Amino acid sequence: MNRIFSGVQPTGNLHLGNYLGAIRNWVALQHDYDCIFCIVDLHALTLPQDPAQLRAQTREVTAAYIAAGIDPERCVIFNQSMVPAHAELAWLLSCLTPLGWLNRMTQFKDKAGKHREEAGLGLYAYPVLMAADIILYKATHVPVGEDQKQHLELSRDIAGAFNRRYAVEFFPLPEPMIFGAATRVMSLRDGTKKMSKSDTSDYSRINMTDNAETIALKIRKAKTDPHPLPTTVKEAEARPEADNLLGIYAALANLTRAEAVEAWGGKNFSAFKTALADLAAEILGKIAGEMRRLLADPGYIDAILRRGAERATAIAEPNRRAVFDIMGLLRL
Repeated sequence: MNRIFSGVQPTGNLHLGNYLGAIRNWVALQHDYDCIFCIVDLHALTLPQDPAQLRAQTREVTAAYIAAGIDPERCVIFNQSMVPAHAELAWLLSCLTPLGWLNRMTQFKDKAGKHREEAGLGLYAYPVLMAADIILYKATHVPVGEDQKQHLELSRDIAGAFNRRYAVEFFPLPEPMIFGAATRVMSLRDGTKKMSKSDTSDYSRINMTDNAETIALKIRKAKTDPHPLPTTVKEAEARPEADNLLGIYAALANLTRAEAVEAWGGKNFSAFKTALADLAAEILGKIAGEMRRLLADPGYIDAILRRGAERATAIAEPNRRAVFDIMGLLRL
């Protein structure tokens, strides 16, 4: 069976964009692939983290995975730092990765901004650790958003560089899995910006921990324009706030955007927002309730992570040993 690897950083609240763009797709994939879903806490360290908060958020992401429908018996769920081979392989791969490849990574430029000289090496080398995460398990497919596609292409380049350097066909070149509809959920306050956990306004996003009442309130307050809902997809694309809400509705209702436009085109926003709020509250409210139940028993979550780390290590360790042997590292 083909193997999938993907993960989410435990930084801030998971939100509707994380659910529709990633986690919901993972739930469907677990039936057809050998799935490894990681909480990438080492990646989170590229920015300052409060230790206690990082631990709490690691448990929260784990709870979100399970509450959304990822089966911890069927899939491997663990936090990255529990398997030291991730960091070891990242160093080995960094010795094969030309600086020119990393200099092309646009996400570093975006995140470092004008303070590039003050940015940590971890932020710069983030894509190498991501490559190690993936190829350590010889993953064949990686579900990614458009913003991570460049990093996955680098992972393929690094895997290929290792194979060429040592004249082996050891690492497969992982294929991207990009899901088209609703992978980019935009802010409820500004339809031109991606929904983000770092936005200062909590009303810009629907958190996976929000209860039904909060979800309904945020949707009622979501920014719109004074016109009726668009009657064509092309018209919707020119009206970012309307397009965003229609996209969210379509994704939650398992419709195409065109079908959502056909159902609501020309109608007023108040009726549409009521329907969207009811739909979002029904789906996400249940997930939030299950997350609260799981988080009330941190021992259960920790047991899931320990067992997941054991299962991940069982896959990773033979590959780590083989890499050491291929590279000529002496193990006595």
